[in-house]
Amino acid sequence: MTTDKRSVIEDINFGGRTAEEESKKLSHYFVETEQWRKVWEDEVDIVFAPKGGGKSAIYSMLVSRDGELFDRGIVLVPGENPTGATAFEPIQSSPPTSEDEFIRIWRLYFLVLLVDELVNYDVRSPKLQEVRDALASVGLTEGSKQKRRLIVRVRDALKNFFSPNALETGLSLDPITGAPTKISARVTFNEPTVEEEREGTLSVDSLYELVDEVLKGEDLRVWLILDRLDVAFAASPELEASALRALFRVYRLIEPLEQIRLKIFLRSDIWAEITSGGFRETSHFTRDMTIEWSKPGLLKLIVQRLVQSEALVKDLDIDPSAVVASSQEQQRIFDKVFPAQVDAGSRKPATFDWALSRTQDGKEVVAPRELIHLFNTVRDRQLDRIDTGQSSAAGLPLFEAQAFRDAHPEVSETRLQRTIYPEFPWLKDWLEALRGQRTLQDVVSLQELWGVDRGEVESRIRRLLDVGFFEERGSAVQRTYWVPFLYRPALELVQGAADGLRDRAGLQPDEDE
Repeated sequence: MTTDKRSVIEDINFGGRTAEEESKKLSHYFVETEQWRKVWEDEVDIVFAPKGGGKSAIYSMLVSRDGELFDRGIVLVPGENPTGATAFEPIQSSPPTSEDEFIRIWRLYFLVLLVDELVNYDVRSPKLQEVRDALASVGLTEGSKQKRRLIVRVRDALKNFFSPNALETGLSLDPITGAPTKISARVTFNEPTVEEEREGTLSVDSLYELVDEVLKGEDLRVWLILDRLDVAFAASPELEASALRALFRVYRLIEPLEQIRLKIFLRSDIWAEITSGGFRETSHFTRDMTIEWSKPGLLKLIVQRLVQSEALVKDLDIDPSAVVASSQEQQRIFDKVFPAQVDAGSRKPATFDWALSRTQDGKEVVAPRELIHLFNTVRDRQLDRIDTGQSSAAGLPLFEAQAFRDAHPEVSETRLQRTIYPEFPWLKDWLEALRGQRTLQDVVSLQELWGVDRGEVESRIRRLLDVGFFEERGSAVQRTYWVPFLYRPALELVQGAADGLRDRAGLQPDEDE
């Protein structure tokens, strides 16, 4: 190396843990996967991914390329705030009483967003004006730059202009006879009656169709995009399930329209939760995908961020474009910069495989978020070692094995304290009871730890398997439950089988890991 080792390491940054944290630099090291291509080419509408799995990165990239999309005749309309407080906070404080009410909220909310966007683009059309007049009749005269205020106005419109049950057009009643005197709104969620049609009342379906016709006349398409839905309805699992099931039903209502796409980015574990009791619409979704990361994709993710360092590129005489284009070059650069192994030994994994194993959950999923966090923390620990005189002599590799060992506990603690406990607070007591215990358990050992009946133990195990805390092992006769490396340091777990488990399961000496 010709440059000071510390200066080169200091110039390396693997990016933020979340797409929101790294939005300004994301375009420089975003990995354009096949999943990205499918979204960009409008082949999919629904994107599922585990937490930290990259769905928000795709969402952020779409937002950052709205100009390119417009050149293709596509207008991008975000349905949620990209950062900060969620637009749906008013709903959390005063939640709808039914899934049907949520459906009506979504439909009116999206309709106002569509109309506002067309008005912003100075689209002039009698059909668009007809839609605007209809919305004005129910108090939605114009949109709001603050989406949360728009949500409040939609709720007010539903409350003030529609009857709470059938949600038909509101009527003014004669104070003496009680007979209806005139229609006070021009929008209905049902098909209008003959009398209502004479009064000019339009159904919400027909308003969407009018907007679709306006877009077709302008040779435009609209993508309504939604992300951060795990934050939007975090007040309770019941609220979240009701809101999201309603959202997917609205997706089915919008899907037949030619010029309007509703694109939803949702965590796969939340989707599994809201459909666990059955959801008939699921079988009708054909434009969906789940983001999955392969080892080559994750290696490219890390190396593409690594070569953003100008100091590293200059010192190693690297051509970043050639590195990004070749998996062999990615591996070569990785092997130059990082040690061959973290733990020495012929049976021990290479460094990148070690990193994957330490960030993989019980479902064998490695989320980019944890991997990025690990490498950023490795960078910080290596700088600490240099500053305290613990580092080896200058030269390659830049990073030492000990920096990886020092970094892993922080990643583990962050995953437990900032992901698992906040997301699933009811798991905390169960997991804390495991603190300091062995990494391989079974129903018997867990029942002893938790002090509950077998049925409750099995129920808890299912929940922990669902969130990826446990990995299921063994035969159907003797199931065992293994805690991945990702969670071990945070809970001070000890490698090996729980007391008595080896005999119960008939394990060989090397089968408890």
